[in-house]
Amino acid sequence: MNKNTRRLLSVSKGISQTAQSPKHLEHINRWAAGIDIGATSHFVAVPEGCSESTVLEFKSFTPDLYALADWLKQCGVQTIAMESTGVYWIPVYEILEEKGFEVKLVDARQVKNVSGRKTDVLDCQWIQQLHTYGLLNGAFRPDDEVCELRSYVRQRSMLVKSASRYIQQMQKALTQMNLQLHHVITDITGDTGLKVIRAIIKGERNPAILAKNRDPRCKSSNDDIEAALTGNYRAEHLFALKQSLELYDYFQEQMKACDHEIEKNLAEFSTNILVANVPVEQLNPNKKRVSKNSPDFNLGKELHRLSGVDLLAVPGINNLSAMQLLGEIGFDMTRWKSPKQFASWLGLCPGNKVSGGKSISGKTKPSNNRAAATLRMAASTLYRSQTSLGAYLRRLKSRIGPMKAITATAHKLAIIIYNMLRHGVEYVESGQAYYEEKYRDRMIKNLKRKATEFGLTLIEAR
Repeated sequence: MNKNTRRLLSVSKGISQTAQSPKHLEHINRWAAGIDIGATSHFVAVPEGCSESTVLEFKSFTPDLYALADWLKQCGVQTIAMESTGVYWIPVYEILEEKGFEVKLVDARQVKNVSGRKTDVLDCQWIQQLHTYGLLNGAFRPDDEVCELRSYVRQRSMLVKSASRYIQQMQKALTQMNLQLHHVITDITGDTGLKVIRAIIKGERNPAILAKNRDPRCKSSNDDIEAALTGNYRAEHLFALKQSLELYDYFQEQMKACDHEIEKNLAEFSTNILVANVPVEQLNPNKKRVSKNSPDFNLGKELHRLSGVDLLAVPGINNLSAMQLLGEIGFDMTRWKSPKQFASWLGLCPGNKVSGGKSISGKTKPSNNRAAATLRMAASTLYRSQTSLGAYLRRLKSRIGPMKAITATAHKLAIIIYNMLRHGVEYVESGQAYYEEKYRDRMIKNLKRKATEFGLTLIEAR
């Protein structure tokens, strides 16, 4: 060993003896536990000295989960962090929260361990160590009553998607028989379409008789519908049409049952203080077109009663999108400190990747946030809207493209909805003309500033 090597070893030894943990790595949560969630078993790590073994494995059966909670009580654990693995974390989270623990559900990207060290024991110890130092942030999870509403709303969305699949199957069967019904009516599951399809299933083949099922509001004439219903009927396609119609009707019945549960759940929520003294007849004065898949009860009035504001007054938001949004975020907006933080949680803010003083990317982070998807869908419906948000979307679309324009408009919708729910203010539409005038004034102001920088004077043409 040469002289330089001995000198380096002595220096490193002295550093290791005198160095102290930096302040930001002091123990924040001394009585913290970490859980590695699995499908059949869960591995739990507790601080040293709490138990004879710092890591135990518990099966995923309910009695074992209660035994897990009892063991954590005996160890004196106060706060717990767990990784969000599929849906396996849900019963563990609910039981531990019921027992009085502070439970944090953590994004898997935050607890990624060193490459090459991947075992269940090491994972739970790593989660426990990070949580001890206060390096983990818990994911957002609404109150229990909102979680119940969210489950019903998500179930309903699944039923709508399943029903739409069989609408496509019905249209496919009709096309294979050259029944061009979808070319003469807007929706084959409307009044005219379903009457025609049910008559075909019952055995009617005469196009003139089938055309008599035309609704008076239908724009196509009887002759056009009669020509479209002259087809080549085949047994195999009729069989597929019959089964698709039966499955469509089945999912419609399931949606009604789900709507009944949603109505009962919403009735259990307390009325917002802003509308507590307002007569029911005056709630939700906004008259917006009701979606075809809307529930049978007056959803708009219920949402206005609970939120205290008329969310349907916001362009692009209807009763279904409002229900989906409130089912995901709840009614308590104090969980986010500011509208910017709320938009960032939704994943609607631009990225901020900078290296070497240069901006690498401004893309929004990838996210499967359902509330953000609802806002993007609402924003995409504003292309032809004669509102200020519609004008904003069209201006951005011509400059940065449709996808970025939709995200930017969804960001504006998020800010509007946050302020409405947090501060109880109603949305007031300024109109397309007002927006375009403000945009023109802003552009003129910028041009004058740039002209001044070059020593020029900008004179408006009269």
